[in-house]
Amino acid sequence: MSTSTPRTRSRFRSRATAGLTALLLPLAAMVGLATPAQAATSATATYTRVQDWGSGFEGKWTVKNTGTTSISSWTVEWDFPSGTSVTSAWDADVTGAGTHWTAKNKSWNGTLAPGATVSFGFNGAGPGSPSNCRLNGGSCDGGTVPGDNPPSAPGTPSASGVTNTSVTLSWTAATDDKGIKNYDVLRDGTRVATVTGLTYTNTGLTAGTDYSYTVQARDTADQTGPVSGARAVRTTGGDPGPGPGSKIKLGYFTNWGVYGRNYHVKNLVTSGTAAKITHINYAFGNVQNGQCTIGDSYADYDKAYTADQSVDGVADTWDQPLRGNFNQLRKLKQRYPHIKILWSFGGWTWSGGFPQAVQNPTAFANSCYNLVEDPRWADVFDGIDLDWEYPNACGLSCDTSGPAAFKNMMQAMRTKFGPNNLVTAAITADASNGGKIDKTDYAGAAQYSDWYNVMTYDFFGAFDADGPTAPHSPLTSYAGIPQQGFTSAEAIAKLKAQGVPAAKLLLGIGFYGRGWTGVTQSAPGGSATGPAPGTYEQGIEDYKVLKNSCPANGTVAGTAYAHCGSNWWSYDTPATIGSKMTWAKNQSLGGAFFWEFSGDTANGELASAINSGLG
Repeated sequence: MSTSTPRTRSRFRSRATAGLTALLLPLAAMVGLATPAQAATSATATYTRVQDWGSGFEGKWTVKNTGTTSISSWTVEWDFPSGTSVTSAWDADVTGAGTHWTAKNKSWNGTLAPGATVSFGFNGAGPGSPSNCRLNGGSCDGGTVPGDNPPSAPGTPSASGVTNTSVTLSWTAATDDKGIKNYDVLRDGTRVATVTGLTYTNTGLTAGTDYSYTVQARDTADQTGPVSGARAVRTTGGDPGPGPGSKIKLGYFTNWGVYGRNYHVKNLVTSGTAAKITHINYAFGNVQNGQCTIGDSYADYDKAYTADQSVDGVADTWDQPLRGNFNQLRKLKQRYPHIKILWSFGGWTWSGGFPQAVQNPTAFANSCYNLVEDPRWADVFDGIDLDWEYPNACGLSCDTSGPAAFKNMMQAMRTKFGPNNLVTAAITADASNGGKIDKTDYAGAAQYSDWYNVMTYDFFGAFDADGPTAPHSPLTSYAGIPQQGFTSAEAIAKLKAQGVPAAKLLLGIGFYGRGWTGVTQSAPGGSATGPAPGTYEQGIEDYKVLKNSCPANGTVAGTAYAHCGSNWWSYDTPATIGSKMTWAKNQSLGGAFFWEFSGDTANGELASAINSGLG
C-alpha cells in the first residue's frame, strides 16, 4: 500500500522481477567433493520446499538421529537437475560441483543426541527438486542403496468429503525405476500416515482449522522422493470469525504481487493468515480522468488459476465469467465469511489523479461506485478505500486542491456508497509542525469515514542516501531523532487532538525494512553512502528475508534495527509488533493494518503477532 513518508522518494509497488533473496551466509566457493563419511543407518534427512517466488525458492533439509547413540557430525549430499542451483545457505557449509551439492554441519550443530533433529536452509534458483540424497554416505532414509534412484513426486492431492473433523485425500501415482512401495501423507510437514494406495482419510481434526497436506512416495528400498504440491484444507465449523466490537486487523494485498513476488490469494490460506485478519484492502485501482479505473485487468479478473494455485483446489476454465484475483478473493470469502474486502484506489504512484477527480466529487464517487459494484464482482467487495498521497500537500507530485478537498471527496463517497458499505482512507502520519496532517481537514472528513489507515511507517529511509540511519517506523520519539513529529505516537496524538475519534484510527505496520549501506555505526544516527541492496528495490527488503539475512540486534523507539557488515536496517519483528499492539489498545485505537501480505514469512508470523497482540 502506500507508505507515509513525509518526503518524495520512489515506491516499490511496480511489477518487479523477483531477484534472489539475500541471506545470512554467503555460499562457500565451489570445491571438489570430500570423501563421504561412513554410511550411517541411524539417521534420516528430509527435504522441504519452504517457498517459491518464481525466479527462486527456499529449501530446507532436516536431519534426524533415529538411532540410540549420538551422532558427532553429518553430511548431506544431493543432486539438482541442470539449471537448478544453491545460491546462498545458512546453518550449514554448502558447496557444489556441477549438479552435485554437499552440506556439512557447522561447528556448533554437528552433534545430535538420539531423537534430536537439526535443520539448515538455502536459497536456490531454478525449478528442480533434489534427487539421489545421501546422508553420511548412506541413504537419507537410513539405508545404503547404490544405483537406485528415488521415486518422483506424486501428484498434488485433491480433497473431498471435508467435515468438521475429517478429510479424504486422493493423488496420482509417483514413478520409480524399481517400483513404488507406499506413500507417506504429511500434514503441515509432519507424517501422519503411510499407505499403499492413492487415497487416505484423515480423521480427528479440529473444526474450523486450516491444514496443509502433501504426499511423498517410498520405493522398494524405502527411499523417499520429493514431496508433492500442497493442498490446503479448512475443516468446516469452528469459530465464525471476530465478533462485534473486535479490533480491526487489516492487510493490503497487491495485484502486482502475483508476478515477480509469486504471491497469490491462496497464500493467505496456506500461511494461516486468513483466519487471523478481519479485512483486506485490494491494491490498487487507478484514478484517471476524474474516475476510478481498473489497475491491472489481467491480475484483477483475467489471470487463469490452476487447481493447485486456487483457494478451493478448482481450476479456472477458459469461459468462466470471472477469473484472476477477484475470483480467488470470492473463493476466500466463501471459505472465511468473516473477512471484508475493500478495493483501494490511488497509492503513491497513482495519487496524481485525485486533484482532477475532486473537482467534481459527486461524479468521481459515482464512477467509483459503478466500478466497485460492477455485477461481475459486486459480491467480492464490501466497500472502498481511498489512498490519496497527499491531499493539499506533496507526495510523488504536489497538490493544491485546498484543505476541504479531502472532506468533500469522503462526503461524496459516503453519500454514494451508503451506510451499508465501508468507506475508508489511508492518510499521512506526518505530525511535524505545519506538516501534512495540518494541510487537510481530516477531522471534518472523519464523520464520513469508517476509519483511517494512518501510515505510521516510512518516516526515515535511504531516500536520504547519506543518513543519518533511523528507524523507519518509530513508535515514539528518541534522543537524536532526525525530525520531530515523525513518530506514530505524535501522529495519533495530533489526529485525536484535531477531533478524529480514536476508534477510527488504525496503527500502520510495515512488513518490510528500510536500510542503508556504508554504515559503520551500529546504533541509530550513523552516516551512510547509499541504500542497502534489496530484492525488488534498493533500500527496501521484506521481513521474511531480513529475519535471516540481517537479524535484529537492537531496538529503538519501539522498533527493531540491525547492523550487519556495512548494512543497517530497521524493521518490525513479532516482539516489537506485540508491544505496538499493546500501545494501540491502550490508546483505544480501532486496530491495526499492515503493508503488505507478501513481506511476511510463509507461516505468517507477523500477521499472527498482530492478531494475538490485539486479541
